[in-house]
Amino acid sequence: MAPYESDDSARAAETDDRLAGRRKAARYVVPVAVVGVAAATIGLVPALADSGDPSLPKITAQQLIEKIAKSDVQQLSGTVKVSTDLGLPNLGGLESGLLSGAAKGHGGSSADPQSKLLELASGTHTLRVAADGPDRGKVSLLENAAEYSVIHNGKDVWGYDSKSNEVFHSASAESGHAGEGAEGKAPRDVPATPKDFADEVLKSVDDTTSVTVDGTEHVAGRDAYKLLIKPRQSGSTVGAISIAVDSRTGLPLKFTLTPASGGAAVVDAGFTQVDFSRPAASTFAFTPPKGAKVTEGDTLKGAKDGESKGLKGDEPKNMKKAWPKGHEAKADGLGGPKTIGKGWNSIVVLDAGGKDGGKGLPSGASGSTGNSGVDGFLNSLGDHVTGKFGSGTVYSTRLVNALITDDGKVYAGAVTKAALVKAANAAQ
Repeated sequence: MAPYESDDSARAAETDDRLAGRRKAARYVVPVAVVGVAAATIGLVPALADSGDPSLPKITAQQLIEKIAKSDVQQLSGTVKVSTDLGLPNLGGLESGLLSGAAKGHGGSSADPQSKLLELASGTHTLRVAADGPDRGKVSLLENAAEYSVIHNGKDVWGYDSKSNEVFHSASAESGHAGEGAEGKAPRDVPATPKDFADEVLKSVDDTTSVTVDGTEHVAGRDAYKLLIKPRQSGSTVGAISIAVDSRTGLPLKFTLTPASGGAAVVDAGFTQVDFSRPAASTFAFTPPKGAKVTEGDTLKGAKDGESKGLKGDEPKNMKKAWPKGHEAKADGLGGPKTIGKGWNSIVVLDAGGKDGGKGLPSGASGSTGNSGVDGFLNSLGDHVTGKFGSGTVYSTRLVNALITDDGKVYAGAVTKAALVKAANAAQ
């Protein structure tokens, strides 16, 4: 199916004013986490898209972005399938154990939403989502013979893990700040729906990005336009991002990120079923089951200022989300990260070692651990590289790569190994 507009013709038709308007429209959203990156960061089954492409009125990329920006869906319920394929090494189930351990350790409860929903960073998962305005939302992660749910109802946010029969509770200082938005967004800015992923990308669209309309498709029984986003620069590990946008509501229904290296999608999240009617009030009601262990989290305060310690996240103020934003930045504090490069080729640089030879980095990330077996295992996960900067190791996924030099400097981004080495050389 042919795109409605080619990349060249779209660029020729758009004036500088329209480009500025596109960037303004694209940055309307409240940030969600990536990569966390990242991530971050999914291969969805082909059955999500119905056969046959709908015939819809033609629309430009600018108009489609504005349609997303103006979308005001307040009620919905549905099912979302999310898959991630970052290409991490197979650790024989160790990665699942690490995630479970993190969940148990953070806040002392396996029901803590921030840690529990980190499981979305690996494998394929089915979510049930529901929302009724900004103060009521629910996201349920369906597992084998178990279910994990996060319920936001007014000032209360509940996390419940049926497997362990544990409950995590936190109250917001004022209604509307506890975590879930009108589209069923997960607490603590964890991407869980196509809109979450789309928001993170769209707010970073700039002149390093090609944005076109790539035809139409059916998603979850709805007619949708396809917005295609590609880096104009070479050196990025991102190949393309496709966002299916509901033709009536403007809500993103499906998000697919494919790597420049080809193969299966790295991130693919999409509705398999969606209903825009108001969910029953009982959907958001929750009472801890008898005998459940209840852990009280911190009360959310100052959420508007990013100072909350509960379900809104604990990100340090000097930790700037750098990918794929294109602004060269200075470190916000001593030893803090800075960003070099522009757009999709942005690289986060952190000097964690200096003269201490990597002191402060995880054991084995720089230099030797003193254990030949551990050192050999860590080295097997990365590629040894050399350059003007000296030597170091590049740890790679299908999306994000990181170079850790022997003197403790870290270069990371959604860029190729060669781009990281070039950046490290240029820093000398």
